[in-house]
Amino acid sequence: MPDEFIIIPSVNQGREFIEIATDFSNPIELVREAVSNAYDAEANQIQIIFDVVEVDGRETLRIRLIDNGSGMTREGLKAFFDLGNSTRRNDHGKVGEKGHGTKVFFNSSLIRVTTVAQGKKLVATLDRPLSAFRAGNIPEVRVVEDVLPEAIQSSTEIEILGYNHDQKGVFTHERLKDYILWFTKHGSIEGVFRNPEATATLYLKGLDRDEPEEIPAGHPFPDENSDLEGLFEAYLVKAPDYYCKRIVASGTLPNNPEKHYSAVFSLEGTHVKYGYNPMLRRSGYTAPRGCYTVQERYGLWLCKDYIPIQKKNDWITTKGTEYTKFHAFFNCQALNLTANRGSVENTPADVMADIQSEVRRLYSTIVEGEDWRGIDWLEGQSVGYRTIEKERRDFDWRRQKVNQSSIAQFEGQLLVEPRHESGVHAMFVQLATIRPELFPFHILDYDTHEGIDLIVKSDSVTPIATARLFYVEFKYTLTNEFNHSFANLHSIICWDTELRHDDPVTDIGGEARKVRISQPQAPGQRTKYYLENPQQANRIEILVLKDFLREELGLEFRPRTEQSVI
Repeated sequence: MPDEFIIIPSVNQGREFIEIATDFSNPIELVREAVSNAYDAEANQIQIIFDVVEVDGRETLRIRLIDNGSGMTREGLKAFFDLGNSTRRNDHGKVGEKGHGTKVFFNSSLIRVTTVAQGKKLVATLDRPLSAFRAGNIPEVRVVEDVLPEAIQSSTEIEILGYNHDQKGVFTHERLKDYILWFTKHGSIEGVFRNPEATATLYLKGLDRDEPEEIPAGHPFPDENSDLEGLFEAYLVKAPDYYCKRIVASGTLPNNPEKHYSAVFSLEGTHVKYGYNPMLRRSGYTAPRGCYTVQERYGLWLCKDYIPIQKKNDWITTKGTEYTKFHAFFNCQALNLTANRGSVENTPADVMADIQSEVRRLYSTIVEGEDWRGIDWLEGQSVGYRTIEKERRDFDWRRQKVNQSSIAQFEGQLLVEPRHESGVHAMFVQLATIRPELFPFHILDYDTHEGIDLIVKSDSVTPIATARLFYVEFKYTLTNEFNHSFANLHSIICWDTELRHDDPVTDIGGEARKVRISQPQAPGQRTKYYLENPQQANRIEILVLKDFLREELGLEFRPRTEQSVI
């Protein structure tokens, strides 16, 4: 007869405690759990204090989490330290439900909880929890209980030492403040839709602050400004950066009508975001440590308990970084979170598809509506004004330069002293058209848009198919750094050079040549410049037009006068 037996699965408790305690990828998530606990305890005063104290002769990070909430009884205190146990599991008005969140506190060397409830004071101490878990043991929590007068107000203070292995860099004040306003119950988006049932006064002190700061409740949203004509009149080309319009929606999921949602899409220009978010990196501004870009933070956030959990920008993007216009949140209590509250991917697939469908419907309604058309109009006006204004400024600048230009006449043609490489090329074309024999090569092809400027050969007799071909490079001012190769280079044509005799010049391949300058020895001769390498047979001629035109053609460039007509 076959034997039948029963297996009862067991849990490696120590290993599970370690996994949960270290599963929170961002150490600041401790703050989220502390705020959630305080709000669930109906506190109206919360303090979160970070400092450094000396313990056993070494500097140790200390975190104190203090609130005047309902405190904890023996049952509540046990649930606080238990894994997967929560006294609020069936209370849908509370954030804490899994009994996992406070286990992030275990990533420390000591936890001390002092709590007052129902006339009793409990002081619980857990020493070196991670060491015990790694040894395969479940550590004991030592608890001392005192009976107090009934009139003593309930409260809880949690002191944590050595958190995050005493790595302190992330616990700066502005970074903590930003996290509280974006990712905790205190920074909830609930106020957009209704008056929150309760808000607390929260005081925060990061490691780089001497005194606590009161942090306002509620996620920050800017004031709306969608007066298109007023914005354009006030800011002209920057008008789209100051646009702000908020669209609020609520409803039920199309295929799960018993599941409700609330959504807010705030359309915000870049300068609007800069106005209320000091953590945004931008040109000319030194942002606090922990700062980020608009692309890294903004877009669409899925929320539960009105707290942002996970970004889904691919749901609202049809091209590029269009999502950066949105400061948007979609809250649905049907979302199922992972143990560390870092993801919504535990949500049933049909519910997630329903949420995605509703988000995209809302997005389509917005981008096809009047508000989006208003933004498009503003951006169109801005681009048009920018183009007209730029053209006007360019014309004024060029007109000023015309009056300041130096010119010369050569065989009935006006030559204008160049200011850029393109001007050197234009003057070469004029000279080569009038006197092609001035230059020691014959042009076969030219393209100054990028790369090689001219393709040439040395004589006018050899067929192209058998001739050795070279290239010619234009420069405004020739320096000792040459962004091309000397291989196959016939000549360099520049307006001026800062190089002197024997100066080295290096090409992009690392070949070095020296400048050789040959001064004229007799009337009718001109100064000649070459790049030479004793190991290479060819010399590369440098035609410095400023000297070449004066010595070869007797041309002098002089400023235009008030009487100049060309």
